[in-house]
Amino acid sequence: MHIHILGICGTFMGGLAVLAREAGHKVTGCDAGVYPPMSTQLEAQGIELIEGYGVEQLSLEPDLFVIGNVVTRGNPLMEAILDRGLPYTSGPQWLGEHVLAGKWVLAVAGTHGKTTTSSMLAWLLEEGGLNPGFLIGGVPLNFGISARLTDSSFFVIEADEYDTAFFDKRSKFVHYRPRTAVLNNLEFDHADIFPDLAAIETQFHHLVRTVPGVGRIVTNGREAALERVLTRGCWSGVERFGVEGGWQALPASDGAPVDEQFAVYWEGERLGVVDWQVQGEHNRMNALAALAAARSVGVPPSQAIKALGSFRNVKRRMEVKGSVDGITVYDDFAHHPTAIETTVAGLRTRVAGKNSDGKPARILAVLEPRSNTMKLGTMKAQLPSSLADADLVFGYGAREGRDKLGWDLAEALAPLGAKAQAFNEIDQLVKAVVAAAQPGDHVLVMSNGGFGGVHQKLLDALSARPARGHA
Repeated sequence: MHIHILGICGTFMGGLAVLAREAGHKVTGCDAGVYPPMSTQLEAQGIELIEGYGVEQLSLEPDLFVIGNVVTRGNPLMEAILDRGLPYTSGPQWLGEHVLAGKWVLAVAGTHGKTTTSSMLAWLLEEGGLNPGFLIGGVPLNFGISARLTDSSFFVIEADEYDTAFFDKRSKFVHYRPRTAVLNNLEFDHADIFPDLAAIETQFHHLVRTVPGVGRIVTNGREAALERVLTRGCWSGVERFGVEGGWQALPASDGAPVDEQFAVYWEGERLGVVDWQVQGEHNRMNALAALAAARSVGVPPSQAIKALGSFRNVKRRMEVKGSVDGITVYDDFAHHPTAIETTVAGLRTRVAGKNSDGKPARILAVLEPRSNTMKLGTMKAQLPSSLADADLVFGYGAREGRDKLGWDLAEALAPLGAKAQAFNEIDQLVKAVVAAAQPGDHVLVMSNGGFGGVHQKLLDALSARPARGHA
């Protein structure tokens, strides 16, 4: 089959293209922005890419057009497909019918932690000898790729609640038909398509309705929203994590910190100790979810606990981009206020008391609020509290283009006082960060986009300045 993918350079659609190619299909695609790294990754797979949505692409005569959710009515190629009555489908539907059918699908849903938990789960299955296929919205460092197809009966997928396509307003995950569903957490997000939290809870309940009776639902027992989802109806076995009587992460010994080592308990029974290099309470919760999901397909907890010790996290999750003059620059995907808060807290735990002069290490938070929800200003009031644990805050709000903010970033950050600054020019932001940075500082860059290459600009500017001693 020849499929032509509209919107191929998105994370999900690009992964789908790789899976389709590995399955033996001829794959071509187009997008409004065909550029590295996705373009080079796809071209290396033998996938022809076309810039833009020109009607002339109909001459390719594919068997099927696969439509990404970035495509809207008015798109010239889409209009031509509709006018001529040509066959088309959505990316999630094609994936469900052509890749996931017949497999034991392990789907990881939730407002936060989907990518990390999916990556952990895929690694636990890999180490358990199950050779899983996967499609993840990031690059797990243990694998170095975001998607792969295998002959295994098991497939791990990051299950997004965002809508499927302009012609299918259900969440993507209703197409996946999982036998194991992880419900990580649930907060209000995606204000561009959901009016309130209740609307998202309805979509999560639709997901629950697709899990068979012999399947398993692994859910965060601390989340009232998820409990409401399950109360609406549940026909599968349920395991809760993060609560007494379910899966718990507790100190390995009396008084021991849990940052790099914790004991795993299930229904009060101690199963083993995780010794790893991934910090933060949120990641311990992710680990519990992955352990429970892996057990549902036969991976013994003792083996999975050992495997977590070699888990290397995900690209763009507290990823060190470089260090100059004792100043470390990190890249992180955090963009929702809750994720920002937990990311800052995780870094604080990692660097606490690490400066050679005995002074507490400083965190300089550099933030670009560019998700659709953030651009609408729906969560701007939560930004100050989410950044409160940072020592200095540098915010960037574009004045024009598709990432333009519809609100005043400086005003939103004002409750943080003198420690926060807002900029609408990246070069000015870089100058301010470099002027403030001291040896031993940790510069945490947070954005769900490329942020204008600010990471390298910071490293270059730090390299160009005279070396400084500790302040």
